[in-house]
Amino acid sequence: MKNKSDIGTMLKEAGILFAITLIAGLLLGFVYELTKEPRRVQQEKAVREACVAVFPDAKEQNLELEFTALSYVPGAELSEELAEKSVEIGNVFQAENNGSLYGYVVEAVTSKGYGGDIVLYVGVEADGTVGGVSITESSETAGLGLEAASVLTPQFAGKKYDSFVYTKTGAKEGTNEVDAISSATITTKAVTEAVNGGLKAALELLEGGAVNE
Repeated sequence: MKNKSDIGTMLKEAGILFAITLIAGLLLGFVYELTKEPRRVQQEKAVREACVAVFPDAKEQNLELEFTALSYVPGAELSEELAEKSVEIGNVFQAENNGSLYGYVVEAVTSKGYGGDIVLYVGVEADGTVGGVSITESSETAGLGLEAASVLTPQFAGKKYDSFVYTKTGAKEGTNEVDAISSATITTKAVTEAVNGGLKAALELLEGGAVNE
């Protein structure tokens, strides 16, 4: 049976541990609150840069696009397709130039990347042409899947198709094919499916898809 001295020591140690845990929790909460606003500003900046990046032609023409956030819900058929491909639609923006519709920017997230989630933005112009694709988050393998931003995404820009497919044997000119990244088929497939998800969402909007204001 433990004596009073042992019990007192245990209570003292428990009290010290509790105090340390409490102080650590308070400090973490303080740091979180302190950095919350800077993180929000940085995130908004990253989204804005992605929106501009997916419309390179507008930038070359010195067009001042205005982006308006939309509350968009994919239709039932598209929602089912997105779920099957493990793709989720995030932020959606309407781009306008001097009050006229220029296109839509759609954030698409796939959980099927080799290293986890891949987050990208797809810009689709008013006529259905893909303006560009910008990857904002990725944990793919360096030298392989991580090359998607520089090797894979440029292949979608300037093309007008309802969807894309990837090939390992060389994309044929004038088709909806894109060249897969060598030794990174999983990343290629994930990015292609995410781009298709974002593209189809934008096309649905262009066709008058539901938007909850």
